[in-house]
Amino acid sequence: MSTNSFNWKSLFINEEDSAKQEVKSNDVSSTINKFPDTTGTFQPNADAGNNNPFLNEVFAVYEKGFESLNQSGFDFFEMYKSVISVGATNPQSYQMAFTMGKTINPELTKAFLLEKSNYYISEIQNVYSKYDATGKAKRKDLGDSILKQKETLTKNISDLESKIAQLQAELSKSKAELEKVDANNSAQFNEFQLKIEANDLAKKKMLDSINVIVTGINQYL
Repeated sequence: MSTNSFNWKSLFINEEDSAKQEVKSNDVSSTINKFPDTTGTFQPNADAGNNNPFLNEVFAVYEKGFESLNQSGFDFFEMYKSVISVGATNPQSYQMAFTMGKTINPELTKAFLLEKSNYYISEIQNVYSKYDATGKAKRKDLGDSILKQKETLTKNISDLESKIAQLQAELSKSKAELEKVDANNSAQFNEFQLKIEANDLAKKKMLDSINVIVTGINQYL
């Protein structure tokens, strides 16, 4: 088999977004199929991943991909599984697995196992490189998006701050003008007030004078 069974799409691409891009993804899915989502028998050391919450999930993808590469007969894959099941640090597990392999394939050799191990390593490395690039590209896209959002918001904030400063200046100017209104108009206001009072007095004086004559006419004629 080949890397056709490897796929991390669900780890980096939202399934809903993926559905929207079905036409584009069809070209990829024809060469990359998704792993079964099951957990393998060997679990990575959590410390190696700094307690990364995605480590087990991603390792399960690798392990199922590794299983999908298994070829017919006894080769490195069966050797690996046999040793893991007994204990990778137990020297006897290697001898036992090799002996079992010889019963299946009498021509089995150490050199053959190591040669086949290179095949699995190469396939896994190819998959790693592909999805390492995918993950980093998506991380860069998100980083660029975040940077663009920050730049836009920073500019908006700067524009608003400039407008606020302008409004504050206009506000201060208006307050100052408000305080000067009375002083600037007091002289004219007083003039109008005095003229109104003079008008009242002049009318009264004029009417009083007329009324004196009216009274005289009524009294003396």
